[in-house]
Amino acid sequence: MIRFIPPSEVLAIRNEVLREGRLTLEQCRFPGDQSEGSFHLGYFEQDKLICVASFHPKSYQDYHGIGYQLRGMATLENFRGKGRGNQLVNFAIVYLRGQKVNYVWCNARKKAIRFYQNIGFENISDEFEVPGVGPHHVLYLKIQ
Repeated sequence: MIRFIPPSEVLAIRNEVLREGRLTLEQCRFPGDQSEGSFHLGYFEQDKLICVASFHPKSYQDYHGIGYQLRGMATLENFRGKGRGNQLVNFAIVYLRGQKVNYVWCNARKKAIRFYQNIGFENISDEFEVPGVGPHHVLYLKIQ
């Protein structure tokens, strides 16, 4: 089941999956987590939170219309490869379409590019390094 959740609920999975447990939960907060228009989704399996993603209103460079940035997409290891992340992102896309958002973009880890491309995102950048995290690309999905 997918639900809207408060930002505090995404922190533990962000830390475990994206930062390999190296940070405090407070260090896993992103700028924009509390911004107006931001929302956070969680995928629950038998009341256990297994997958999270955050969405912040933010344009990308010269792209026109209303843009949202997808951040902090993370699925617990034992639940990967079962379509939960795909369902979560597609839920967000339907919701954002209803909010008249034009596009979603993200800074995707190199190893996650295929996941996003399978949803319909396109790679729009050269590879770049996020210090302490690794190689990334910017991916873009036109919603409407």
